[in-house]
Amino acid sequence: MLKPYQAIPIVECHQPLVAISGLITIDPHPYMSLGAPYGDRSPFFVRQGILAKLQTAQAYLKEIYPSYQLAIFDAYRPIAVQQFMVDYSLAQLADSKGLELSNINEIEKNALMSEVLKFWALPSHAPKTPPPHSTGAAIDVTFYGADTGTAVDMGSPIDEISDRSFPNYFANSLDTPALEFHRDRQLLHQVMSHSGFQRHPHEWWHFSYGDQLWAWLSDHESAIYGGV
Repeated sequence: MLKPYQAIPIVECHQPLVAISGLITIDPHPYMSLGAPYGDRSPFFVRQGILAKLQTAQAYLKEIYPSYQLAIFDAYRPIAVQQFMVDYSLAQLADSKGLELSNINEIEKNALMSEVLKFWALPSHAPKTPPPHSTGAAIDVTFYGADTGTAVDMGSPIDEISDRSFPNYFANSLDTPALEFHRDRQLLHQVMSHSGFQRHPHEWWHFSYGDQLWAWLSDHESAIYGGV
């Protein structure tokens, strides 16, 4: 079940993965806490060019809205971690609907998986179809209060499998808190797009540069970051 952006060719630039520095990273890391199999890899690595763009985005945010800081929720994911989180998300979604995966038929399971895949890419070792986070070019990011050091409420938690995760979900609300959620999501988009990132159509928190999704959203003929 390929997604449209996975048809984009990759012309690998061979930039190395580097540790994220100069930015808040969320600790303890949520997937590591679940037991995701990172091995000797770290979730807080990105391609060298992505780190530079993140640091530029943080500097721009400090200039236009110093009350907030960027906080990295997740970045690099080995394929094994992608598989772990897809399986975990499928089980969590089934549980939220009062279902047990072992007791449902293939049609019901496929319907649940379709919901999961609105937000998660299929794990793939194929060089032409790497999951975005496995390229080191995709990051999940939110805001922390500059003074409080705590997460800003963005209207839904990262990774929630529901329409509330869509970037413009609160755009037409008349409720004051909801309008604030939309404002902050728009601010996050402004800050990240200032550095050239593209936002995932279904996820207010997911941004990337140079991967297949970025190329597809920005009408580039090819991506520059493949799987690592």
